[in-house]
Amino acid sequence: MRPPFPTPTAEDIRLVSAQLGRLARDVIGIPARCVCGAPTVVATAPRLADGTPFPTLYYLTHPAATAAISELEATQVMNEFSQVLAEDEAMQAAYLLAHETYIADRESILLVPELEGISAGGMPVRVKCLHALAGHSLSVGPGINPIGDLALARCSWTPTVCQCLVYDA
Repeated sequence: MRPPFPTPTAEDIRLVSAQLGRLARDVIGIPARCVCGAPTVVATAPRLADGTPFPTLYYLTHPAATAAISELEATQVMNEFSQVLAEDEAMQAAYLLAHETYIADRESILLVPELEGISAGGMPVRVKCLHALAGHSLSVGPGINPIGDLALARCSWTPTVCQCLVYDA
């Protein structure tokens, strides 16, 4: 889901807070949900309430998804993805477009001068954080972020099967 996002409900904030194990802050939307409806990715304001610039618009929160992406990162797959990125010009072009799309999405909400040219996950030239890249892919759909799509295809979690726990906040 691209901006503008529907306003998150109090229940969304409660669930995200339970997922994170802390109070969710400055959530402006839920761009991706589990098939059961629980939040999977949050959209966070580009400038937090305390004035801090916050570049990560799309933030993966679903515990099973974050665990699966962490497991994938532990396999050193980021080195493999970085190599593919370094050698494949089509991948480079697609990743640059993902970077530009990410920035455009964030700037459609609020222009934060300190964040000019900054996206997330190492885009457009590195593979730094698969959590951010997978969150972007889940939010905007397949075909926009090629590295996020690769990470989702390779991890043990799938957005088509509910793996939610009962969250008590």
